[in-house]
Amino acid sequence: MQGQHLLRGFASAALAICIAPAALAAPKATAPSTTTIAGAPSAYNQPPKEILDVMRAPPPPTPSLSPTRDRLMLVTMDDYPSIAKVAAPFLRLAGVRIEPANRAQHDTPGGYGIPPCVSAIDLVQVADGRQTSVKLPANACPRRPVWSADGERFVFENIAADAVELWVGDARTGAVRKLPGVRLNQMFGDQVQWMPDQKTLLVKLVSAHKAPPEAPPGSDGPGIQESLGTKGQSSTYGQSSTYENRDTLRNRHDEALFDYYGTSQLALVDVASGRITPVGKPGLYEELDVAPDGNHAVVTEIRPPYSYVTTFDRFPKRVDLWDLKAPAKAGKAANPVVREIAALPLADRVPNRGVPTGPRGFTWRPTEAATLVWAEALDGGDPNVKAAERDKLMMLKAPFDGAPVEITRTEQRYAGLAWSEKPGVTLLGDYDVNRKWRRTWQIDVDHPQDSRRLIWDMSSDEHYANPGTPVRRLLANGFSVIRVDGDAIYLSGMGASPDGDRPFLDRFDLNTRQGERLYRSTATSYEQFIGFAGNDTRRLLTWYQSATETPNAFVRTVGAATTAPAGEPNYASSSVALTHLVDPVPQVRQIKKRLVKYKRADGIDLSFTLYTPPGYQEGTRLPTILNAYPLDYADASKAGQTTGSQATFTRLRQYRLLLLSGYAIIDSAAFPIVGDPRKAYDTYTEQLVANARAAVDEAVRLGVTDPNRVGVTGHSHGALMTANLLAHSDLFRAGAATSGSYNKSLTPFGFQNERRSVWEAPDVYTKASTFFYADKLKTPLLIVHGADDANPGTTPLQSTKLYEAIRGNGGTTRLVMLPHEPHWYAARESNEQLVVEMLRWFDKYVKNAAPASPAAVAKAAP
Repeated sequence: MQGQHLLRGFASAALAICIAPAALAAPKATAPSTTTIAGAPSAYNQPPKEILDVMRAPPPPTPSLSPTRDRLMLVTMDDYPSIAKVAAPFLRLAGVRIEPANRAQHDTPGGYGIPPCVSAIDLVQVADGRQTSVKLPANACPRRPVWSADGERFVFENIAADAVELWVGDARTGAVRKLPGVRLNQMFGDQVQWMPDQKTLLVKLVSAHKAPPEAPPGSDGPGIQESLGTKGQSSTYGQSSTYENRDTLRNRHDEALFDYYGTSQLALVDVASGRITPVGKPGLYEELDVAPDGNHAVVTEIRPPYSYVTTFDRFPKRVDLWDLKAPAKAGKAANPVVREIAALPLADRVPNRGVPTGPRGFTWRPTEAATLVWAEALDGGDPNVKAAERDKLMMLKAPFDGAPVEITRTEQRYAGLAWSEKPGVTLLGDYDVNRKWRRTWQIDVDHPQDSRRLIWDMSSDEHYANPGTPVRRLLANGFSVIRVDGDAIYLSGMGASPDGDRPFLDRFDLNTRQGERLYRSTATSYEQFIGFAGNDTRRLLTWYQSATETPNAFVRTVGAATTAPAGEPNYASSSVALTHLVDPVPQVRQIKKRLVKYKRADGIDLSFTLYTPPGYQEGTRLPTILNAYPLDYADASKAGQTTGSQATFTRLRQYRLLLLSGYAIIDSAAFPIVGDPRKAYDTYTEQLVANARAAVDEAVRLGVTDPNRVGVTGHSHGALMTANLLAHSDLFRAGAATSGSYNKSLTPFGFQNERRSVWEAPDVYTKASTFFYADKLKTPLLIVHGADDANPGTTPLQSTKLYEAIRGNGGTTRLVMLPHEPHWYAARESNEQLVVEMLRWFDKYVKNAAPASPAAVAKAAP
């Protein structure tokens, strides 16, 4: 334990020392104010006031409709926790980052950011708009609330200093209270769920009361791994020589800590009385799936031996069927295990983009008391193996004393069952990872051979023809099912179109497979379906917003007489505002944005959103920042489909905040990498440059962008894009790359959607890696990385080594390591520092850059 803290402290101190000299070199003319944060290990910078005010304004809430559809919960989250919270000590245990002081998960799986706290909860009556504010506990850090199926209560976890508490709220009054004696263990998730009676909660409690295991210095022994000639690709879990980048177990002491902090006691908690009833013995319980009867559950328990190569989700497991209410016998504690379903071995050699062998994907049939369904691979879980059928579905019914029966098989990989409230109507999904193709079947699991019908069959990259997602409701037992109306279901979708997303609601007839459009958002707004207002399917509850209008809830009645806007189909409806939230940053409404469509040189359709700063005068050429994230497509026609909307309420984060300093932003520029998924990266850099050239040329043609003052930025895979564009093109004056991966030989068994290993395609790995072109990278590059990034492909070492390579070859670069930050930067101070760094960098090397040479000007001209 002491060794871990010392290592973390040493790393933070070293980072502070590395950053300090660079900070002194920032240009004085644009340097924002510097503030020392109380309790922080070093000074952080703050951007100018006009940017800081926007960053610290409260975000709009998100809506959550009660299962009974009579109350709307508005949940407001904190945008940024403090650096003190982000810097809280944590342990790295097989893919979980756990805070030992309270057993809270410090980070989301994969290192994508500390979960935010809820800052406000408001309850709104759908009938009349009457609003009740929930009085949260002082200095609380609640997580997002979860409704009971009867809509009478909600529960939430509160992250306190010494425990993860459990609180329950009354939906009628908004009053909340803590359930005493409940200390939740968040180690593996699934720590709280409503039981089918909606009066009881199944929880994972902290079970250990003794002190955690300690190891005297040097007593851990060697960390030993062994491979006996069987292939085992580790494309998902990268390894590094530095401690900072290894969240896998390393030695016996780590195993002891994993056991100690992972062990939970399952218990039933009566919400009214607070009575706690333990169930079974303590164990390393991962997934819990309760049956509709409220008596049975599928319990997945992690078992040794552990691996030092992979994370806990691939560890050996035992899957058992439990009776949660098993009585004690002859004075002995009750044994809840009814039957073993599976003993799953260590899955550390799962094929790239494959699945483990053995039972997986357990699901209970919602409309029966206790019927369990799961999938099993028929092809060894390997998508590269030729197989007529890849998965089979198995079913086991209570009383669970017979053999499971096979329901059906899938030609493609099983993608899940979507149960409906009608016993004979279930949707079965499968997909082909090699073709990027998905299908949806309708099936009656009681008569599978006679009932199976293909409903949808399309590319997984298809946006325009995407039918949407079935509208669901909660049964009284708490199970979510597809809502069925006669022979029809309802579908809610994003509504992608050549003019941007326009959310819709359809009524879809399962017999004719034809849809009737009930509502579609207008072209000048963005209005999403939340749910039906009460039991009347003609009254829709929607979340309405536009670029200049704050998100608010509306009750929209379809079928009402009205006049549609010119050129629009008349989906007759009328609406009434239910909430009246105000704009916290009206100054941002002066920013304008528009959808821009254009073509790549090879004819592929592309698009981006063009933002212009407040007070912009048409025809004025501005310094411009391009942001993008490359995506892979098997079909060029799908690559050109427009997604996103310019009608959403404009919010500014990270690079977009530079709009307030006079920059234009080419945002969400389409950057498709098109080709056979098995070898698309053969032309990766060429397609990157073609995408960038098309976007910049179009912004220049529109008269907004100064071709000699263009910068580029991207995050993660977008950061690699940024670095490669500087190395392989002359379109940009500077770049800012955040949390990237620049040497793909360090992820030798695949990266992004590249399926081949480095030994199968060494030239592809080299060409995609900016590290090997550092000698040619002379355009200024700002490199930013979170020092605690657990994403295996983007370890902090990637940025450190690229910086060293550019510096060693005489390039212009700056490395900023943000202490304590994961893959996505969480702390308010870190995000403010990021904006400061980008503003300084782009002001110096783009906005105020020296004039380009005549040859470069001529080359950059469209």
